[in-house]
Amino acid sequence: MTQQPVTVSQTEEGIRLNRWFARHYPSVSLPEFYKLCRTGQIRVNAGRIRGNEILYAGDVIRVPPLANARSEKAQGIGHKAGSGENFNLRDLEDLRKRIIHDDADIVIFDKPAGLAVQGGSGIKKSLDKMVAAMYPYDTPLMVHRLDRETSGIIVVAKNQMAAQNLSAEFAGKIARKEYLALLHGTVAKKSGVIDNFLAKGVAFDNEEEADAFVGAGPKPRRAITKYRVLNELPGILSLVQFFPETGRTHQLRLHAAKTLNAPIVGDTLYGDTKFNDSQMAALVGGGHLFLVAHRLSFRHPRTGAIMNVTVDLPAFMKPVVEFLGWKKSVSG
Repeated sequence: MTQQPVTVSQTEEGIRLNRWFARHYPSVSLPEFYKLCRTGQIRVNAGRIRGNEILYAGDVIRVPPLANARSEKAQGIGHKAGSGENFNLRDLEDLRKRIIHDDADIVIFDKPAGLAVQGGSGIKKSLDKMVAAMYPYDTPLMVHRLDRETSGIIVVAKNQMAAQNLSAEFAGKIARKEYLALLHGTVAKKSGVIDNFLAKGVAFDNEEEADAFVGAGPKPRRAITKYRVLNELPGILSLVQFFPETGRTHQLRLHAAKTLNAPIVGDTLYGDTKFNDSQMAALVGGGHLFLVAHRLSFRHPRTGAIMNVTVDLPAFMKPVVEFLGWKKSVSG
């Protein structure tokens, strides 16, 4: 059987052989993979292997001729309905146009509203599966998240080193995130810090109240968000900057609706359904959450250089802000 050598790239350094093989040759089952290792059909640097070895840049992997499996991975063919893989080449090309920055370690996207970040039950297409198809020779890993309905900046690591360094930045509050949101209502205090506990879609002033509410349920999580009102149409709309210091599920949506008493426009979970379906639907067609991850600052995982990334408002949000005369508030 003819063997085809593959050289491990710098971006793949640190990944184990079994994971590397599964990503490049998804049509080969794990038992088949280990059989190929035992029989010497897969080798690393001409030596026999067990299958769980850590790979390093420059390692040469010898594998059987599985070009069709690699082609399937590269083109995103063979999707499973409901797992996040139900996309086509046109979808990949549309996502490619939304790349803000791309290098050997990271790729940054302006994620469209409506695209799930991770696949799962009931998810037709997801960012993680699409990025894996776009970069079949890397190991794309998610290091932070956005709600499916939220648009804006999201960073994807291309290798283990980048993922570890970026995850530490986001967990350690080194990365600075700024969101812009259009709220329905007036915020009484024009700037401040929201520091409370979230559980089961409810915000609590202290952990004791939250514990009493959830009982034996999920443990309440502390959520901290700085905010500033940029502009307002009293009693109707407010344009707000959010600076989350923690990353809880639906944190900004809950802080807007439950703490500031001004839900994000278009929020179908915590918002004003009547307002979303009538006034806003008449203005922009409805069906959108007016929340965007607008700016992000972080250190590059390899070079340490400060990355400052900004995206424009999404197409459904921009005309509303411009109509209200608030464009300078956003760009300032």
